[in-house]
Amino acid sequence: MEGESATYAKDTYNRTGSDARRSTTSVHVIALDGLVNVNSLFTIAVFVGLSLTTPGQRSLEDKCDASPDVAKKLLVFEVVSFSFFLFSSLVAQGLKLAINLLNSKDVDNAFRAHINLRVLRFGMMGSAVGSVMGCVFLMLSMVNVIQIRIGRLSCGKADTNRAVVTLITLVSTALIVYISTAVYAFTH
Repeated sequence: MEGESATYAKDTYNRTGSDARRSTTSVHVIALDGLVNVNSLFTIAVFVGLSLTTPGQRSLEDKCDASPDVAKKLLVFEVVSFSFFLFSSLVAQGLKLAINLLNSKDVDNAFRAHINLRVLRFGMMGSAVGSVMGCVFLMLSMVNVIQIRIGRLSCGKADTNRAVVTLITLVSTALIVYISTAVYAFTH
């Protein structure tokens, strides 16, 4: 099976004309599966964050409790993050459906479906943008979780600042790598 997929992928990208632009391989399906799986994990994190939005919750630092506005922001960021992840997953699932079921003429080989590559690229880019935006809003919500659980950033506590700086640094770095890789893949 691996040999057939590799041969087909090579044949697909070696062809010219409109037929080559309309062909796709199992690589796209695997990429879409990965995106849906990652979005599912992040959606679980969203629900964990939502469970922390109970009113009157106290921080671990004395006299540094977050205001109700921080909890409201947490809730808003979690809902927006969930919306982006759901958007991304639904677009990816729709593309997978088109590749695997609607455009396949050979039921035994759904990975050789023909689909307009412009539509496929646009959909995959939209799905990737949805995941990136979901990550940004999830990161913002996690900053609010840190403020609720450890203490407000305005208190200047070292633990709060370290946690926020570490979160923002690592997530931003990961997003830069993800965006760079996605842009490179779409331009080459």
